[in-house]
Amino acid sequence: MITKKKKKKREIYAFGQHIPMSPDKARRVIDQIRGRSYEETLMILELISYRACYPIFKLIYSAASNASSNMSSKETNLIISKAEVNASTSTNKLKPRARGRSYPIKKSTCHISIGMKDISFDDEYGKVDSLKSSKKTRWKKKHTITGYHSSEGIWDKK
Repeated sequence: MITKKKKKKREIYAFGQHIPMSPDKARRVIDQIRGRSYEETLMILELISYRACYPIFKLIYSAASNASSNMSSKETNLIISKAEVNASTSTNKLKPRARGRSYPIKKSTCHISIGMKDISFDDEYGKVDSLKSSKKTRWKKKHTITGYHSSEGIWDKK
């Protein structure tokens, strides 16, 4: 009988549901921390002065404590591999207006999911900064022409 070795679970997740803020405001912060290390992320979230930072800080702290208790990994080896914000239901309230009328107010909520990965398990991630250096640049240095040909001869561009 052939037995397969079980791979260790390498990613740990934390989900925040029905967080009372706009998904666009939460995405502003999530885009800043995606792909960074755990310690660097905590410093960024403490220094940015957005209202969305506190619930995201709590989620990242929760994911790190899940990783340390479930996978017995160190917090220095964790990076944020997945971070996404999805729109959730919106609550409708009515604000009273003049002459007995009302005006609807929509309060939006969002779902935030954070995935953290332990880089000590992977051989391909030797350093934390390897994610940033693996991205290819879109533009390449092209050859530039310093002179132009005309009927009188070559003249230099000034």
